[in-house]
Amino acid sequence: MSKTRVCVIGAAGRMGRRLVTLIVESADLELSGAVEAPNCPLLGSDAGTVAGVGSTGVMLTDDLDSALANSDAVINFSIAGVVEATRKCVAKNCPAVIGTTALSDEDKAALAELAKTGRIVFAPNYSVGVNLLFHLAGMVGKLLADYDCEIVEMHHNQKKDAPSGTAERLGEVVAAAREQAYKEVVRHGREGIVGARTASEIGMHSLRGGDVVGDHTVIFATGGERVELTHKASSRDTFAKGALRAVRFLRDAQPGRLYDMQDVLELR
Repeated sequence: MSKTRVCVIGAAGRMGRRLVTLIVESADLELSGAVEAPNCPLLGSDAGTVAGVGSTGVMLTDDLDSALANSDAVINFSIAGVVEATRKCVAKNCPAVIGTTALSDEDKAALAELAKTGRIVFAPNYSVGVNLLFHLAGMVGKLLADYDCEIVEMHHNQKKDAPSGTAERLGEVVAAAREQAYKEVVRHGREGIVGARTASEIGMHSLRGGDVVGDHTVIFATGGERVELTHKASSRDTFAKGALRAVRFLRDAQPGRLYDMQDVLELR
């Protein structure tokens, strides 16, 4: 089987560099494009050299259209213009794997609409372990529906959004398992005389510091006991490998709905 040609959007970022490295080292994938923002100072540099794996002949560019012309799939971990980039992918029948977090509800709705005719995986976290955590959080959230639920996440001090997309998804999963609307029950932190905790709320707490890749804990507490589900990532490779797994999933997937890692891992 011929190699799948993969274009990375956000290729000069921390995740992008790991994706470039793992694609170059893969037996069934080939780096075909490396896209960055127009103001990126590394434009024109070899993406492999930037990633530390040597020359690949693929230069960092801000021209997505030219990069798509020679690509079979796209991985997008950039921040800006996600919907527009995905629209271009769908127009060229190029599957897209999207790992950008902090998207608005409107953006998510737009991706779902594009997925009706395009092959798209969109997930807040591509770690296999975290996606197992999503699955378990739903199971435990339903079984322990009368327990208080609190979610704590910690990331490095350069992360721009809070809470993390992963923490929000955990909250959504628990809320859905309890037949609640997440946005109606989530409570972001507490300060001052806030009164007793309500039975229905899901507490959400964000910590930032150092170089923490990503820690997430879902706490279920009641009188006499506490159950904690925790995932800790020590390397970005766990996310990058999951994204490559999603690329392989999309080879045979059909358009019609927006996929996520639960689909890729057959956890539904």
